[in-house]
Amino acid sequence: MMKSLLSHYYDILENKSIAKYILCKHVSVEFSSSEQIDELWKKHDEAVKKMKTEEIQPEKSLLDLKIELADRIFQSCIFCERKCKVDRRKNAGNCGVRESRVSSEFLHIGEEYMLIPSYTIFFSGCPFHCVFCQNWDISQNPNSGVYIEPERLAEMIEYRYKSGAKNVNWVGGDPIPNLPYILKVLKYCNVNIPQIWNSNMYCSIETMKLLDGIVDLYLTDFKYGKDACAKRLSMVENYTEIVERNHKIAYKQAEMIIRHLVLPNHIDCCTKPILEWIKENTPYAVVNVMPQYRPEFKAFNYDDISRSLRLEEFNEAIKYARDLKLNLVEY
Repeated sequence: MMKSLLSHYYDILENKSIAKYILCKHVSVEFSSSEQIDELWKKHDEAVKKMKTEEIQPEKSLLDLKIELADRIFQSCIFCERKCKVDRRKNAGNCGVRESRVSSEFLHIGEEYMLIPSYTIFFSGCPFHCVFCQNWDISQNPNSGVYIEPERLAEMIEYRYKSGAKNVNWVGGDPIPNLPYILKVLKYCNVNIPQIWNSNMYCSIETMKLLDGIVDLYLTDFKYGKDACAKRLSMVENYTEIVERNHKIAYKQAEMIIRHLVLPNHIDCCTKPILEWIKENTPYAVVNVMPQYRPEFKAFNYDDISRSLRLEEFNEAIKYARDLKLNLVEY
């Protein structure tokens, strides 16, 4: 069942298909750094439509154009929907990320079974400020970690690939503020390995366009069914509109695994509406309903999430998902 739902991902693992970022390098695009950004976007969107598999390395590729566009956005940052518009060559925005810093990188065996071992690259900083974040020590500390030259990280990816990694898993924090850096790493990377975007999906439209033709599998985090919950617990506005929009876009671009962490006391306001939305809008996505919530960081200051999830709450959530006949990750 999972193999049919994630056929592109499995085909890459079996060398029957090519990772999208490699295909991106073989799409020739003529552009210059002096062109207006609107013209670059026009050329980008046309190039995405003609991605192909030639083994000729053009002088300038679609990936090069994505890097140019990302560098432009970096100077007035709108990678996430906070749209701080700061020049990140000089200052950090709300996420705190100016220079991409890797907090840790390792072969992860704690992800979904079809993904492991997964080469996870954790970035510091995040556009969200979740009061219950289990990675708060890196997500809320953007100066933790170290800068790794893109060429060096590409070498590390090749090494991990040879060591058995099934994919590259860009995570955090969140990868959103680090997209320019990620694209530059992929410019130096040549191994046929799936690229996973492991994100809260609070991306801008521009970011979603840059990810098109790069990401093989979206590993998304769908947290809330109500904007009020998102604002109170993650400090973000217009959550449902933005995240639902981006899930629809991602669903058209690539294969998808949607994670939903069940929060105590949030079954009716968040879990059930999210599962219903998935059924209606992304019916062939794989879904992981997750029971491992525990109060971390500032969660003890919020009565509704100040305790661990109860078994009966998770059982209610998973039964609801099964009744909807979602494509569940079963353990």
